[in-house]
Amino acid sequence: MAKGKDIRILVILECTTCVRKGVNNESPGISRYITQKNRHNTPNRLELRKFCPYCQKHTIHGEIKK
Repeated sequence: MAKGKDIRILVILECTTCVRKGVNNESPGISRYITQKNRHNTPNRLELRKFCPYCQKHTIHGEIKK
């Protein structure tokens, strides 16, 4: 199977709160998760509420480019 024709792809989710604060300011790092999504069912960018260990709370994690 060709690589470009795969239906399920790997995506990286990154904490949107940590990115806004900046790594050097208050947060010691940026929380990232790796998951899969179906390209046909979810053509737009994925956003999920996940736990951020740096913010110590559940925040919105958005899809970023690889």
